[in-house]
Formats: sequence, structure tokens, C-alpha cells
Amino acid sequence: MKLITHNMLTSKSLKGVNVGFPLKICATEVKEVAVDFNPEFVTRMIPKLDWDALCQAAESLGCLNDLPRSVNPNHENDEEFLKKAHHVLLEVEVIEGELVCPETGRKFPVNEGIPNMLLNEDEV
Repeated sequence: MKLITHNMLTSKSLKGVNVGFPLKICATEVKEVAVDFNPEFVTRMIPKLDWDALCQAAESLGCLNDLPRSVNPNHENDEEFLKKAHHVLLEVEVIEGELVCPETGRKFPVNEGIPNMLLNEDEV
């Protein structure tokens, strides 16, 4: 699971959950996998992200490095910033672990890089 995916996941469908975001990552295996840099894609994605949640997730995995804690207002023209964002969003992958609902503590497994967000009938 890439951190770009994590940034868009929520447990809001879970009974009794109002926000369900951001999910806490408890990773047992993390990999960094090279992905071709696409500045246009990263530029388009940045406004759609919760930047604080992204930084928190990257930091919890030890991958924050020198990613700025706030978005550069001129990010579309800052290639260094876009490369740092690209790395965290697309090259850091949680292979094994769990995502934890911040409101209920419900755990969702991540196996072979795929988060399982399916709910049981009694949880809906």
C-alpha cells in the first residue's frame, strides 16, 4: 500500500465512527520501490491530499526524511519539493501490517501491500 492510497482511506463506514481518518499505520514490513518521477501527476495530487496526515504516516514509518511539514505554495514550480513528495507518496510501500481506526481501534490488515477494509455485517 502506497502512502498516496493510505491518505485516501477512512474507516468512516464503521458503525459509530464519525471521521475515521487518518488511520494509524502499524507496519511490520515496509519497502521503498523506485517509480518513474512524474511531476505533473504529483502536482495534480497535492491539493487532494491531507498533507498533515501524509507527514504523520511517513514519520511513523521512518520515511519523512526532509519532506517539508507544509506544502510549498509554489510547489508546481519546485522540482525538489515535487521529488520529495513523489518519493513519500509513490515509492514508500507498506507490505505487511495493520491500519487502525483512530476512533474505535478496529484493525484492518495489510497483506502483500493490499489493505483489507472489508467490514463484518455487524460493523455496518
